[in-house]
Amino acid sequence: MADEAASLPGSIQVFAGDVSDAQLMSSHATSIDQTCGPVALLIANAGVYYPQDGLNGKLEEWHTSFDVNLKGTVNVMLPVIERMKIRRKGQIAVVASVAGYNGLPTSAAYGATKAGLINMAEALKFDLDLAGIRIQVINPGFVDTPATKSNPFPMPFLMTPEEAVKEIIKGLQDPKRFEIAFPRPFVRRLKLLKLVPYRFYFPLMAKATGWSKKTMAE
Repeated sequence: MADEAASLPGSIQVFAGDVSDAQLMSSHATSIDQTCGPVALLIANAGVYYPQDGLNGKLEEWHTSFDVNLKGTVNVMLPVIERMKIRRKGQIAVVASVAGYNGLPTSAAYGATKAGLINMAEALKFDLDLAGIRIQVINPGFVDTPATKSNPFPMPFLMTPEEAVKEIIKGLQDPKRFEIAFPRPFVRRLKLLKLVPYRFYFPLMAKATGWSKKTMAE
């Protein structure tokens, strides 16, 4: 990406590493401050998606999901918050997902991490507001990326990456917006489903995703 953008205005500085390495992420935060200056906007976007069959769960994939998606976000965020609170200024966007709203087939590990990120961002807002640090949560729907190509069910309102980027930029620029969620018709439906009693929710979701036709052998 840095090479591709070499001819464009500005520059991309690369600080590579595994977000599950808390010590390295703290070191990177220091290096970024020294090399580029104070962080104005942090987008915590590291994530992996391992579809899970609840009857044949893969322990390593569950652990990796939690280490990267949830703990990795914390590892990146906390060192930056330490610096932002001194300046009493900054903006943080945590990338979660609409998969964090409801339990969905194959998303037991992924959805659990995204639900955790949503809750975390909500809880942090109370404290970060006191320090002048603005926090937001980004909840995309289905975006046409390599991660979603493995989904064995229909993906309504599938968006291109370019469309998703436009929604994110618009949301980041809105000072009154906490949640950046899209596409809106899909988000509204999922939030309405949260109000549906479980005895109706599970049959509705099983039918919508095709899970009502699956068997153990599949």
